Amino acid sequence: MSASYFPVLPPHVPTRGSTLSKQFFRQLFLAQGWSFSGEFPDLPKAVAIISPHTSNIDAWHGFTALLGLGIQITVFGKHTLFKTPLKPLLKWIGVIPVNRTSPHGLIKQIVQIIQAKEQIWVGMAPEGTRKSATSIKSGFYRIAVAANIPIVMFAFDYDQKTIRCLGVFYPSGDFSQDLPKILACYAGQFSAKNPEWLAKPLQTLVKK
Repeated sequence: MSASYFPVLPPHVPTRGSTLSKQFFRQLFLAQGWSFSGEFPDLPKAVAIISPHTSNIDAWHGFTALLGLGIQITVFGKHTLFKTPLKPLLKWIGVIPVNRTSPHGLIKQIVQIIQAKEQIWVGMAPEGTRKSATSIKSGFYRIAVAANIPIVMFAFDYDQKTIRCLGVFYPSGDFSQDLPKILACYAGQFSAKNPEWLAKPLQTLVKK
């Protein structure tokens, strides 16, 4: 696979942007020396996770890649943010407001939104923080199980300047049983911008 590989989205994945915007951001992503590895699965609905998350620059590489692909990734944010001047930007990015006062209520809100859409990919960072998370949060998994949709796994590899698609995982409903299987897909496939901030569960999985 060439160093400038950039995939084409399959037909059932939710899309955004114009031909011109996709071309611009694709060239911007590749001009920084980054590329993709792996193929996108043809799924209308999924929870997309990406690790490791150790720097704000992750968002830059992630968003230029997404805009270059023309994929619509939905993220959820505090409803109070939509009462600020950030509202137009949040809507453009694809942020959907939710009320986070109750964890159980939050999952229910998100699942209802997923079920109301014909196509939706929900984007999440499983660590939940940039700095040395002690565990992997279960939110992404609980959403996938409750909405009955698969998990698509992506990884940042800063050493190779590559975003990798690691494939699709179909959750069984048992997080404690499935998490080691998900983490096994990441073994040797990633490198962090700030290795010292890697989440503890990822530290033993860094490629040698």
